[in-house]
Amino acid sequence: MLLSLVVATVFLSAGVHAQTTVIPSDSFSSVSRFEQFWNYLYPWGSDHNGSGRMVGSSSDHSHINPAGGTLTLIATPTSNPVPPTSTANPNPAIHYASGAVHAKSQITVTSTQSWTIQGEFSAPTVKGTWPAFWLTAVQGWPPEADIGEWKGTNNNWYNTFNTSAVVRSDLVAWPADLSFHSLKAVLTAESNGKDVRIDFYMDNALRATQFGAGFVGKAMWLIVNLQMEGSSGSPGPSGTTTYKARNVLVTHT
Repeated sequence: MLLSLVVATVFLSAGVHAQTTVIPSDSFSSVSRFEQFWNYLYPWGSDHNGSGRMVGSSSDHSHINPAGGTLTLIATPTSNPVPPTSTANPNPAIHYASGAVHAKSQITVTSTQSWTIQGEFSAPTVKGTWPAFWLTAVQGWPPEADIGEWKGTNNNWYNTFNTSAVVRSDLVAWPADLSFHSLKAVLTAESNGKDVRIDFYMDNALRATQFGAGFVGKAMWLIVNLQMEGSSGSPGPSGTTTYKARNVLVTHT
């Protein structure tokens, strides 16, 4: 017992920080568990920059279905949407009803708090499908960091937006068979106290390192969404499209 106390004291004095779980890996086990940690739709509502309009609520899980440990987002073609175009720039025509969720907790990297965001995903990669797992600014824009973004090809895009023109992107091959693969981002403040280093992993292998200029102290939303067309091309699928996430875990130290 004395040895254990001594070891613990050494670790603490050496600066090892406890890990805090913000979103547990079982948050998609049921609707009630999901609603403890996630909100329906985007933080700003139902529309964004593609042709999918997000639909879902505590009483409607036809497009946002958390069950059995897996979140399933479902996009289906729609007709006569009201309004007929997205309310967000660049105001594309709405062709699909789909799903998006965002975490209730915001992600803010500081000089004393780093974050790890991870999960496993089955992502469609056909033309016209645009799923994502990403961070975006609570106030203004940027920052933005895309941990998972699939734009109608068999690649995952890791992106960090410092401005609309200053963007770092790294593409990694992604299987087209809808099998699950893990993604992870580790966000740590740089020694200058302003910038954030982002290490991106796929299947536990480091695939890219990017830097967010001025990201320290900026609150960000964590979003999982199945957008359609837009940057992934058109026309999109004529039938049902699904995007699945499981074992999403968010921690900070």
